[in-house]
Amino acid sequence: MTPARPSNPSAPTPKGHQRRAALLDAAERILGSAGGAELTMRAVAEAAGVRLGHLQYYFPARSDLLAALLDRVLAASLARVAALAEAGDAAEDPAAVLDTLLGDHEDPSLVRLFTEVWAMAAHDEDAAGAVRAFYAAYAGHVARFVLGRSPDLDPGTAHAQAEVFVMLMEGASLFRSGVAGRACAVTDAALRRTLLGLLGPPAPGGGAA
Repeated sequence: MTPARPSNPSAPTPKGHQRRAALLDAAERILGSAGGAELTMRAVAEAAGVRLGHLQYYFPARSDLLAALLDRVLAASLARVAALAEAGDAAEDPAAVLDTLLGDHEDPSLVRLFTEVWAMAAHDEDAAGAVRAFYAAYAGHVARFVLGRSPDLDPGTAHAQAEVFVMLMEGASLFRSGVAGRACAVTDAALRRTLLGLLGPPAPGGGAA
């Protein structure tokens, strides 16, 4: 029997946050060390040192676990971008935002996580749904950033630019991280120009390239 979920899972207690984080940490360790094929609910529960029912209380199915894991990754990236915005850098210098996002490619554990999640999504529709939701949210945030810099731009065009931005960023992670290639200064420069162009026109006075 699946245990009852928290009465208000959207606003867990501080202890609930800690427990969720510990479960997600266990899932991330399994993905990074053993791969998606070994990411089962029972394996995560064992790695976290809890009963299966405890895991299912927070994440009833593996797809819920994956969705939460991806949400955490996106939230961490957005928090870093938000810090730039608070410092006044993001709107005037989108290169700072780009540097922050490209910096994720330098984290081998994060690249491995996504490589495994993509492989899972190719064979598991529930995993694919979690991945699609993640990228829809990612593109939505990018589209809002684009419209913030170019308010007169058609929203459909902004969304299309955002999706292309996300496609290029995710494909680049494989090449820049060493999985499918190696980082190259010349290629990186071309990539940055293309990505910055998708984020909108240069700021007055010229932005960093």
